[in-house]
Amino acid sequence: MIGWKFAFTRRWAGYLVLTILFAAVCSGLGFWQLARRDEALAEVAKVDANFDATPVPVADALPTLESFDESQKWMPVELTGTYLTDEELLVRNRPLNINPGFEVLTPLLLTDGSVFIVDRGWLPTGEDQDAPDVVPPAPSGQVTVVARLKAGEPSLAGRTASGNQIATINLADVAKRVGEPTYTGAYGLMASENPAPAERPAAVTRPVRDEGPHLSYAFQWFVFGLLAFVGLGWAIRQEYRTVNADDPEERVRAAERLRRKAAKPRSDAEVEDELLDRHR
Repeated sequence: MIGWKFAFTRRWAGYLVLTILFAAVCSGLGFWQLARRDEALAEVAKVDANFDATPVPVADALPTLESFDESQKWMPVELTGTYLTDEELLVRNRPLNINPGFEVLTPLLLTDGSVFIVDRGWLPTGEDQDAPDVVPPAPSGQVTVVARLKAGEPSLAGRTASGNQIATINLADVAKRVGEPTYTGAYGLMASENPAPAERPAAVTRPVRDEGPHLSYAFQWFVFGLLAFVGLGWAIRQEYRTVNADDPEERVRAAERLRRKAAKPRSDAEVEDELLDRHR
């Protein structure tokens, strides 16, 4: 009788190592999905805490031009100043509901002499040119704006633009174009402006409160890792039965398995398969 000695051979040790590696990879992917879920929940918490909050003066929210903390994302701030329409910029490659378009950035010269970049909204790409057909003009004169804070974007290699178009909202680059002391820690997605113009670019809507499928994906990866050990155990059991087929005790167990299988009611599909086999 061989018994379980085969399970301690180099071949099965290799199978065990592969199973452990597979399970480790699955566990890593599972924890990665949990981390992604934590990030999504953190974004949901920012929306819940800030999106509908009472606007605060921008100087209180951002004490310096470089100030901004990620916990302030979506926080409404109030600003008073005059739009620098000659310095207006269009941000390329900004889809909305799968439609290509642009975001309109209009610098706002505040009463203290600093400049805050206001994203006034989204416009579709024009019919005959790679630019909006019409850009609704910003209000002239003094205006009071409520905007929701958002961090600037990094420059992306290989993405270029010319004229009054830019590839990303890199606030340091925008500040160089404006040529005035400019807030570079954050810019604002316009919620409202007073006086309000007859037309404005499409406003940013409240983000969907969705944590995504990360929890279910994490559970699936952990299950895959566990099933690897289940599969290894099943393979060991099958080989045990094969290498010990001549052992009297194993013969008795094999006969009992066959008896239980024969006594088990057959499904309709199995009966149909048997009838088809007989008529072939």
